[in-house]
Amino acid sequence: MFTGIVEATGLIRQVTARGGNITFEVTSPLSAGFRPDQSVAHDGVCLTVESVEDHTHRVTAIRETLDKTALGEWTTGKKVNIERAMVLGARLDGHLVQGHVDARGRCLSVEDADGSWRYRFSFPANFSSLMIEKGSICVNGISLTAFDVTVDAFSVAIIPYTYEHTNIRDLRPGDALNLEFDMIGKYVARFNTLRSGGTSA
Repeated sequence: MFTGIVEATGLIRQVTARGGNITFEVTSPLSAGFRPDQSVAHDGVCLTVESVEDHTHRVTAIRETLDKTALGEWTTGKKVNIERAMVLGARLDGHLVQGHVDARGRCLSVEDADGSWRYRFSFPANFSSLMIEKGSICVNGISLTAFDVTVDAFSVAIIPYTYEHTNIRDLRPGDALNLEFDMIGKYVARFNTLRSGGTSA
């Protein structure tokens, strides 16, 4: 479980295709403290650390992960947001994030708002019931608040600290991104579906 509060950015040093999977070598300020089998969020995707060498760690994304996230578009030199799993009893500064990405979105626009930045993102319309005005949304592992929500798009406002300490500053219109919708909202939506006699997930 994570909080959507990015601790550091890492750099993709190597990308290796292994059958239907892709292995990534990632260098970050936190890597030396990782251990094999540890769960770490990479741009909001929970991946298992396979090995650690100096300041570099290795993770692998399987086909299921590649199909639902933007990891298949990662290339050498890309910066990724890193967050270690939360400690039970610690402050929850963001919101509850599982590291289980629901869908890929796209950056639609970036606007300089004179001291902050406004981003607009698209998302698959079949997830519209999970998006509410001023609700929580995890974008590339960053806990953000959505506004100007429509059936397939929303905006977020980025403060200078977030802009400087995450990879959101690298996003350009057309770029793919990882979206995880609010966990509580997903359970409520599922409950309402079952109560009304529906069977969809």
